[in-house]
Amino acid sequence: MTNNAWLQIGFYFLILLILVKPLGLYMARVYEGKDFGLNRWFGWLEKLIYRMGGIDPAQEMTWKIYALAMLLFNVVGGLILYAMMRFQNLLPFNPAGQGAVAPDLSFNTAISFITNTNWQNYGGESTLSYFTQMAGLAVHNFLSAATGMATLVAFIRGFVRKETKNLGNFWVDMTRSVLYILLPLSVAFGLILIAQGVPQTFGNYQNVSLIQPTSYDQPVTTAQGVPVTLDGKAQTTHVVVTEQSVALGPVASQEAIKLIGTNGGGFYNVNSAHPFENPTPFTNLLEILALTVIAAAFCYTFGVMANDTRQGWAVLFAMLVLLVPMIYLCVHFEQAGNPALSSLTAGKEGASLADGNMEGKEVRFGVVQSGLFATTTTTTSCGAVNAMHDSFTPMGGFVPLWMLMLGEVALGGVGSGLYVMLVFVIVAVFVAGLMVGRTPEYLGKKIQAYEMKMASLIILIPPMAILICTAIAVAVDAGRVGVSNPGAHGFSEILYAFTSQVANNGSAFAGINGNTPFYNLMGAVAMWVGRFGLAIPALAIAGSVVQKKIVPPGSGTLPTYNLLFIVMLVSTVLIVGALTFFPALALGPVVEHLKMIQGAAK
Repeated sequence: MTNNAWLQIGFYFLILLILVKPLGLYMARVYEGKDFGLNRWFGWLEKLIYRMGGIDPAQEMTWKIYALAMLLFNVVGGLILYAMMRFQNLLPFNPAGQGAVAPDLSFNTAISFITNTNWQNYGGESTLSYFTQMAGLAVHNFLSAATGMATLVAFIRGFVRKETKNLGNFWVDMTRSVLYILLPLSVAFGLILIAQGVPQTFGNYQNVSLIQPTSYDQPVTTAQGVPVTLDGKAQTTHVVVTEQSVALGPVASQEAIKLIGTNGGGFYNVNSAHPFENPTPFTNLLEILALTVIAAAFCYTFGVMANDTRQGWAVLFAMLVLLVPMIYLCVHFEQAGNPALSSLTAGKEGASLADGNMEGKEVRFGVVQSGLFATTTTTTSCGAVNAMHDSFTPMGGFVPLWMLMLGEVALGGVGSGLYVMLVFVIVAVFVAGLMVGRTPEYLGKKIQAYEMKMASLIILIPPMAILICTAIAVAVDAGRVGVSNPGAHGFSEILYAFTSQVANNGSAFAGINGNTPFYNLMGAVAMWVGRFGLAIPALAIAGSVVQKKIVPPGSGTLPTYNLLFIVMLVSTVLIVGALTFFPALALGPVVEHLKMIQGAAK
């Protein structure tokens, strides 16, 4: 990897680490109910929301009530979003005249956005109205992100509190997450995007004249769509294109929360590769920071709430140990390019197309920023893209797929990534306890059989869902017909699709036609299981440990903040991922890489 690449990546991490402590401390004060500045300005609005919703902020919930509130809130939100898309043609702010969305696509999209996945089997600018994009999708970008944040805060309280059954109030945690964290950050980021040229308008799509007109031969068809032939030859008419319709809309507002909340669903079909979503290298850097900063800062929030910031720094360091090498590998393989093209020149003597794989990438970002974006967006639950992952080299595409398979624990989604990582911490502590013959403890709470059963569910549910859905898709015609590439790459497309959906990520290899009843329904099930199949056991763990006493540390207590434990934690994550997914990876990107090398050798 070049020195310039190291410089770009290092600059990103420098800014990220500078932001971790102040933002993490601010969020801790928000959830602990302490003074944090904005409450002086908007405390009245928070109280008004409680009054309108009939919420008593002082009334706390057990884990079961907390989980029930979370499920009911998201089910009702999903039904409203589904209805909004089905009756889109009757609703306002639809200047392009978008019609009602098909039932299976509406169902998939509703589940997608309430689970923070934002899997998109549609083109935003050609399918959805401004109203649906803004009042439907953008709103759920806030609410789904807040759901993950609230779940994490309840999980942390389980280890911080003692001898109680209460984990807080779901409605209070949701309100504070949106009002004091997501909304201010999104407004600030949205204003920066507008200043950089991202549209924010209710105006209609604009027709603009092309600088260089183009032409093509269009087949002549009957009213029924049947091609017209003469003497056995298809008839065509020559069409000259002198203007293009440019899709506009409230883009900046949705772009901001899609990244801040690690949602990922773009206003446009090509997401952050579109110049109206991500116009400059400066916005590209800000977007990468936006999709990772809350997830990273939550580690410090955890340390503050646990009264031991060493614990938060240790978890963050373990996350970075998993993340940084993968960024290096992705950029390395993309800069290496395809060896089969090494004999071809690229504009000057001695240059080669193997100097970098630019297929599917924007020239304003290049290989380094595309590889960095791809790795960070899949290590979080964001899924936004500034390049097409389907066009990456086999091992370049392996990296984002692998980050999804690790459970998006480095850095993870807003909230969801950290509570899954803390589950791996529990597993590592339990294994260490078995090794020394002592009851494992974490933050003074004993880890016993019930916690390990719930942790096992959280670790086993995602790979089971991914592998079962993938196996069904490759076994039935409805699954195979949507694949555009044969062989190993086609298998990787299916594997990536279900891995992304179960991981609530939403990115895709994009070589698969997901807008079919089979993939819409299967994908919706995968996304629901991947979200709530993990959140509920996490709350169950919190509900169990919150009732326990805090045991003072002794001579046999395992330190969970030193280098040895970080190594154990990282090893646990890698071993679980490797044992679970290596056979599937071998059938996909690994064998494709070997075939590419073999083809180059010939």
